[in-house]
Amino acid sequence: MSVKNPYETEWKKRVRTRIKRSDGLIALISKNSLTAAGQKWEIQCAKEEKKKILGIYAYSDDRNNVEGVNTKPWTWDNIKNFINSL
Repeated sequence: MSVKNPYETEWKKRVRTRIKRSDGLIALISKNSLTAAGQKWEIQCAKEEKKKILGIYAYSDDRNNVEGVNTKPWTWDNIKNFINSL
């Protein structure tokens, strides 16, 4: 969803349902993640639902971190290893 649109309760319910049905969450992390309310909420939701989370740096020159998210460079091996760990 656009950050210009307010997040509605119904949106959060749909996202939580999808997270519950998932084995894990891959979050693309960039400098914008530090202020992205929707992304922060999705990550917190995954933590509450006890899902494994992998952060992937969205850009090679942007190494920002989100607290509590193990973030790695974008490589197929990193993604494959995460998926195989689920």
